[in-house]
Amino acid sequence: MQYEIVTLTKKVVVGKSIRTTNKNEQSMKDIGAMWEKFINESIYENIRNKVDGKGIGLYTKYDGDATKPYTFMCCCEVTEPDNSDGLDKKIINEGKYAKFTIKGNMVKEVGEAWYEIWNMDLDRKYDSDFELYHNDSEDMNNQTIDIFISLN
Repeated sequence: MQYEIVTLTKKVVVGKSIRTTNKNEQSMKDIGAMWEKFINESIYENIRNKVDGKGIGLYTKYDGDATKPYTFMCCCEVTEPDNSDGLDKKIINEGKYAKFTIKGNMVKEVGEAWYEIWNMDLDRKYDSDFELYHNDSEDMNNQTIDIFISLN
């Protein structure tokens, strides 16, 4: 799987979080439910000061590596985090990231990409990994998604 090394600046994100684990595929259930809640309960629509129309799936606060519990957050980047409506705020740290770009079905392609990433020999930092959904098509089977993996 091809990727490029990029340096990102700090991003401030706002959204909803859940603690989960990859054990017994629990994260698949939790993350799907979070996205459903994020969209169906208009959480995304009500976030103020969005930088753009892109959604972010953030993996952070790892208890170790990908086999340990972590926090998943449905969110978007904001210019000012003045969202006091019970939403969570997080900083995606600046630094070096491996950037993977995939195109296709949002669920299928992202799942397959993560499976490959988990099996790659990357010098992962396990700080702030995230999926950036470009929302560049009405067709859910024809989306552009960037996956950023924090590196040491």
